Amino acid sequence: MNTVSSESAHPRTADEIVELYRGAISSGQLGDGERLPTVRQTARDFDVAQATAAKAYRVLEQDGLVVTRTAAGTRVAPGASRAPQPVVERARAFAEAAQAAGVSVDDAVAVVRALWGGPSA
Repeated sequence: MNTVSSESAHPRTADEIVELYRGAISSGQLGDGERLPTVRQTARDFDVAQATAAKAYRVLEQDGLVVTRTAAGTRVAPGASRAPQPVVERARAFAEAAQAAGVSVDDAVAVVRALWGGPSA
């Protein structure tokens, strides 16, 4: 399960939580099928009432960005993200490895392009 970083923005309202997760999903930071933290954990993470976090999750579900199932939790809806969960997980691991090795983002993208099949990929 991944959590969205709250370092740059500390949402205080349900709308702000929705926008934070909407951005993470649409950018591919959270991939299809990836599990979101529980409502309780989200409330703790952002220091808001559980009702505020629950409202945000309801809006995300109404917008078709997440699905909630008993015992499976809340997950990014199929097709909501730019990439499926395994791709996001591997991209995240690649980005972390590149950063740890001191590789620039431009060089890391060049590696992906080369492996993908050329500069026009």
